[in-house]
Formats: sequence, C-alpha cells, structure tokens
Amino acid sequence: MQVRVQSEPFDAGTELNSFATGRSDVGAVVSFTGVVRDTYGNLQEMLIEHYPGMTQSAITKIAQEAVDRWALADCLVIHRYGALKPGAPIMMVATAAAHRAAAFEAADFLMDYLKSRAPFWKKEITTSGADWVAAKDADEDALKRW
Repeated sequence: MQVRVQSEPFDAGTELNSFATGRSDVGAVVSFTGVVRDTYGNLQEMLIEHYPGMTQSAITKIAQEAVDRWALADCLVIHRYGALKPGAPIMMVATAAAHRAAAFEAADFLMDYLKSRAPFWKKEITTSGADWVAAKDADEDALKRW
C-alpha cells in the first residue's frame, strides 16, 4: 500500500504501469484519476491546502480500511496539494485484487471517502474572485452505501 500527498505533478499512465507491472498474483487492476474541472469556464486555479501529518494519516487509514475490507493485494493513493490549473491531475487511486468486483468496489470506496473525509481545503480562484469549496450533500450521501 502506498499513500502519497504531494505538490508535484504525476503522470497517471506511468503511475499505473509502475503499480501493475510484474503483478501475477491479481486478476484485476482498477484505476481512477481525478482532474481539476473548470465547471463554468472561468477557473484560473484550484488552491488545495492541508495539514501534512493529519492528511497523510487520514488517507492512510482510509486506504488501510479498503485493503482490509476487500482483501486487496495492493492499493495506491496519490493526492496533490498546492495551486493546480484546470485539467491537471489532482488525485489517483489504483487497486489490485484477485477479482474485478473487489478492485472496482474498493476503488469506488476510496474515491468516495477521499472526497469527503480526506482533510483538504479547496479554494477556487476564478476570473470573478475566490471562494472556498463547501462540502456537498451528495458526497455525504455517497458514503451511506458503504
């Protein structure tokens, strides 16, 4: 299991190849890459802040729960912080399991929990100003299925 909280950009293809290469003990590798979305066409950047120790610990706990719950062979979580431009990769999840259902479900679980429980603060800086991104009811509702 690997959890990285970093400001540096990453290449999702390179990360996935590194994660999956040489694995003969699994039948499924699933990945998801989140990208900074410019919903209204005026986003200049997304500023993501965090407390390093707290964030690393919280994400590690979430990842460990996924590994234990779905008996994953491996798990990778990368989440960035800092000022990110629209279109930039913001996070990545990869899971490896014996069967695809476990790999997909664990990745879905990780994405839902990272969205709602990973301690990041996001500010959208647009051409008309800056606003902190509030938690969404839909994200909280997504957790209820787990």
